[in-house]
Amino acid sequence: MVYTIGLDIGSTYTKGLVMDEARRIRGRWMQPTGSRLQEAAATVVAETAKQAGLAETDLAYCITTGYGRHQYADRDLQVTDLTATARGATLLFPETRTVLDIGGQTMKASRVDANHKVQTFRLNDKCASGTGMFLEKTVRYMGYDTQDIGGLLNAATEAVPISGVCTVFAESEVINHLSNSVPPEDIMYGATLSLTSRSVQLLKRVKVEPEVTLVGGILRWHTIAEAVKDLLKVEVNVAEGDMPQYTAALGCALLGHIRLDKLRRQDAVPADRAVA
Repeated sequence: MVYTIGLDIGSTYTKGLVMDEARRIRGRWMQPTGSRLQEAAATVVAETAKQAGLAETDLAYCITTGYGRHQYADRDLQVTDLTATARGATLLFPETRTVLDIGGQTMKASRVDANHKVQTFRLNDKCASGTGMFLEKTVRYMGYDTQDIGGLLNAATEAVPISGVCTVFAESEVINHLSNSVPPEDIMYGATLSLTSRSVQLLKRVKVEPEVTLVGGILRWHTIAEAVKDLLKVEVNVAEGDMPQYTAALGCALLGHIRLDKLRRQDAVPADRAVA
């Protein structure tokens, strides 16, 4: 059995995923990236292999992506996160044509073709108000932790407006709402709708085509997907559990097998025919 590992070295979290040649997920692992990207990547590779019941030497190919994709010295290849995410999203949902990826510090919308290649894409402006970091800063300012976001969203009864297009201005609105005794859960809901509104604007810039697949860490809160669906007026795909956060790593692992298959075919061609 041949195994590959996809490694998504993000600015917030590093994710690893091992896939066998039958395209089955054998193990995955995630941890905060921190400031030492090489060390974080090495740890994730070791832990992911352990979760798969393998030794690191059993991993035949490693492809990296994400913010720190050039930082892991033992990689075989690196690809952009747009490429990796497109491959992962279309493996999960084969009819995907539009992808929205909301990460910790970036947001990307892309449109892919029937061959799973990116046709066009757009990135968020250079501001955290369009990313998961915006929600994390909001919840921490109110005295809660990131893991409390889901509970706050579930308890919300209405969304208070958060209209600031910059994190600094948005924080001022949060302060104002708190001083007026607005419930934290409703502020959290308002911040979520502010983020999803920006994500839908980004999607429209790539000319949305169904099916739409949503990926990224904040999709673990179902309220985000529901808000995007309501604004777009179309159904959206969201993988179960934590897979939205592993989509790029999944795409890298798949590309590893595609690359190995290509190398095997090249080796099977006699040298004189290969030159021709």
